[in-house]
Amino acid sequence: MGFRTLAIQHRSSEVWNLLAAVKTEWARYGDVLEAVQKKLQQASETIDKVQVRSRAVGKKLKDVHGLPVTEAAALLSLDAPEDGGYSREFPEEE
Repeated sequence: MGFRTLAIQHRSSEVWNLLAAVKTEWARYGDVLEAVQKKLQQASETIDKVQVRSRAVGKKLKDVHGLPVTEAAALLSLDAPEDGGYSREFPEEE
């Protein structure tokens, strides 16, 4: 009976040590998760700022006639899209 009690105590000590290690890692996980959340918020704020600037530039360009996408891509040395259509934001007015 004494050996069984000793074995149980030994195993329970191992379980407590394992739980303590898990608790430590869980706290570190929470810290990393918080850092990721902050970075995502920063990225979201940056995207919001870029969208504001994009709308401002778009408003200034609304009266400019657009080129077909293939012509614009050739002029800017870009790969032309396969559909060869017009730009959706700045369509060429007739």
